[in-house]
Amino acid sequence: MELDFSRGVHYWWALLPEIVLCIWGMGVLIVGVSKRHRQSGEDATGDPTLSGAADLGWLALFGVLGAAFANGWLYGVHEVGSGGMIAVDRFRLFANWILLGAAALTILISFAYVYRQRLQAGEFYGLILLATAGMMFMAAARDLIVIFLGLEVMSVGVYALTAFNRRDRKSAEAGLKYFLLGAFATGFLLYGIALVYGATGSTNVAAIGASVSAGTATPGLLAIGIAMLTIGFGFKVAAVPFHMWTPDVYEGAPAPVTAFMSSAVKAAAFVAFLRVIVVAFPEADDVWYPIVWWLAALTMVAANLMALVQSNVKRMLAYSSIAHAGYLLVAITASNTNAAAGLLFYLLVYTLMNTGAFAIVIGVAHQAEERLQVEDYAGFGWAQPLLGVSLTIFLLSLAGFPGTGGFMGKIYLLQGAADAEQWRLAVILVLATVASYWYYLRIAWFMWMKNPAKPDQHALVVAPLPMQLALIVSVALVLYTGLFPSAALDFARASVAGLGALVP
Repeated sequence: MELDFSRGVHYWWALLPEIVLCIWGMGVLIVGVSKRHRQSGEDATGDPTLSGAADLGWLALFGVLGAAFANGWLYGVHEVGSGGMIAVDRFRLFANWILLGAAALTILISFAYVYRQRLQAGEFYGLILLATAGMMFMAAARDLIVIFLGLEVMSVGVYALTAFNRRDRKSAEAGLKYFLLGAFATGFLLYGIALVYGATGSTNVAAIGASVSAGTATPGLLAIGIAMLTIGFGFKVAAVPFHMWTPDVYEGAPAPVTAFMSSAVKAAAFVAFLRVIVVAFPEADDVWYPIVWWLAALTMVAANLMALVQSNVKRMLAYSSIAHAGYLLVAITASNTNAAAGLLFYLLVYTLMNTGAFAIVIGVAHQAEERLQVEDYAGFGWAQPLLGVSLTIFLLSLAGFPGTGGFMGKIYLLQGAADAEQWRLAVILVLATVASYWYYLRIAWFMWMKNPAKPDQHALVVAPLPMQLALIVSVALVLYTGLFPSAALDFARASVAGLGALVP
């Protein structure tokens, strides 16, 4: 099938996965408030029962599956021209797999948490689907305005999810901080879009790239616009020094939402950022290159140093997420084929290992926001060997241990940096990775080498069937991509072929 965007109706086909998610998300909201479902899903006290929350969770999961089928169907679509506002290229479709996978894993690990915390399941899962649709709009956008609209759809949903637990003051505080700082950062992004439009006369990334290459863009406006766009994206990917919101928000948000933010939001922002850089501004690298270089270096060093002193596991994983943003910024700095493919590969693996780690954190916390200190993991490995081994695998992968997907992801990022002769960034990445081993393996040491304060300390730790499914898939794929990475890497390479001005 061919899509010619000179006929506007074809945008409906190009946005089919996002349309499926939006419609399904609204359907989940309606079912969640229906009288019939409330009667079958609440007990005599008005609290949601596990069966009622699970029904809505499975319903939302079917919506993700429907969007995945639509995304697969788009592989058979041929786009006529490249001037449309929506891209139907392999880069966008690969990013969609990452985002849909993050949404599916988040839903699976949240079943018991939603029940235990007495959250409104219909609203919770509906917001996840709608926020994911916003992220996919960002990944598909060839226009700065569409990126902004996707960012707002995503942000509104994630703001609400962050403050979703109204019984928890930390959740309300996290939501307020995220909203205020997010609105401030969005202002930078919007001003950047306005200035770039003023400099080039267009918001289409391909037209902007053509104007910059032809030398018709106004240099002063363009430089300031690029700087502001970088600040806006830097906030969304939690790069130092725009990371100040991340530790408090990740710690205060409901744990499944933290897992969702640290993987899906980061992936969407990086995919949009890379497209803008390599399509719109390849000839303006004298402006963005030094900014992104220093962001990458500062983020890798500062985040790992701050993570070393954390005793709260969610806060430690927050700084870990910031550090991984620094690693991914190395790929943005390199902006070549190997780096772009490595970025997609790393985002895929990071989504699996990070969400899997948060799943076990939720289990240890008894599907609540308690027992979040590193000391609470003492003896966990021997008390719950399968969960302990799974968490150890995720921690080793996050650290970049050989044989895991995280290790291969870092190798590909280093290869991209080497191709671009970014030797100093490559050295910083390696040294930062070595430093990260301490705080990752500290948790593993407590799990296997320390005795618990009470013999039955971990007796109540359970992993419901949906969470077990998420863990099995995550562990299997983390190990598979670590031992046999070629299939995923080749898929990523094919997905970035023809994207902008990537250097082979």
